[in-house]
Amino acid sequence: MSDRSDNDKELHPAVLLDRDGTIIDETGYLGDPEGIHFLPGAIEALRILQQAGYVLIVVTNQSGIGRGYFSDEDAIAVNLRLSALLDEKGIHIKGIYHCPHSPDDGCACRKPGIKMTQRAVADFSLDIQRSWVVGDAARDIIMAQRAGARSILVVTGREDKGTVPEGTARAKDLLEAARMIAGEGS
Repeated sequence: MSDRSDNDKELHPAVLLDRDGTIIDETGYLGDPEGIHFLPGAIEALRILQQAGYVLIVVTNQSGIGRGYFSDEDAIAVNLRLSALLDEKGIHIKGIYHCPHSPDDGCACRKPGIKMTQRAVADFSLDIQRSWVVGDAARDIIMAQRAGARSILVVTGREDKGTVPEGTARAKDLLEAARMIAGEGS
């Protein structure tokens, strides 16, 4: 008999990662799996985070769906290809969450909303207070703050980052962010 109840599940630290401009090239509206190109150092960065014991989750806005540029199935195909390419390198992405809405839809899942983060926390028993968000835009950092996670802004994505909250940690790329996180410990 176990002394632990279902409410005492072990919680895991995670790194919730933006996709475009953080892990892969920011190409605009990516609806073609063949368009995946990893940013320099991204694979090594993910390996460092995984070896440090973090659950890896991708959280991405995909407004190209809501704008009619590509379908939800296209976005899923890109995400599955991303996951498969990383699996080949021994890197396991536990979950990929995408918001299909346009900025005008006012949904709760579009970053900086936290619905995707809440789903990941529930699906994978994540300890959000020991977790990180890494992304290339203000909306990633604001999502982290709203959810109760720590954050790092990478400057690898497009220039339009919005107003980043004062005191935000910054890194030149995902590799530098991973080293910062792994050095901090979970």
